[in-house]
Amino acid sequence: MTVDQKLHQALSLWSLPSTAAAPLQHLLNELLKWNSAFNLTAIRDPDEALTLHILDSLTLLPYVTGPRLLDVGTGPGFPALPLAILRPDVQITALDSNGKKIRFIRQMAHELKLDNIEPVQARVEQHQGQYQQITSRAFAELKLFLDLTGHLLAPGGEWLAMKSQSAAAEIAQLPAGLQAEVLPLQVPGLQAERCLVRVRR
Repeated sequence: MTVDQKLHQALSLWSLPSTAAAPLQHLLNELLKWNSAFNLTAIRDPDEALTLHILDSLTLLPYVTGPRLLDVGTGPGFPALPLAILRPDVQITALDSNGKKIRFIRQMAHELKLDNIEPVQARVEQHQGQYQQITSRAFAELKLFLDLTGHLLAPGGEWLAMKSQSAAAEIAQLPAGLQAEVLPLQVPGLQAERCLVRVRR
């Protein structure tokens, strides 16, 4: 099965619009092209990049409510860019300290006409703003992620930490008064375990 067929199959499986395939495919192609010059990600195989970047990012979609979402340690824009493509109604800030990766996000936002994504080059400690949702993919251990971003979470907001394995040990380190819920994530074509830890104050 080709990468394009796998992408269409995943969109169909999740009942997502097939019109999203073209911008997602463009994003994937440009990621691989830029990667050869700027080393944006260790993943160089198109099939792996589709699964581990595009589809993995899209597993977060059912939990995105907005209206403002912050993606911390976004790297070259994951999950920020795929989410921005599928949720034009949500204002997404893609935050990373790496200039090359932020330039890639800015270029993709321009090419794909995504006016709902704001790429920001900064350390999370220096960033200011209030967000209803804050997410990350393997940015840091759960407690550190919450500590570093606590000043950015709006009242009544929630953290959405994407994890590659069971997060029970990390949840056990959280201070009292926080509510944590573990939600399984299934990436098509990936056998490895994925989960989302949703935390509220």
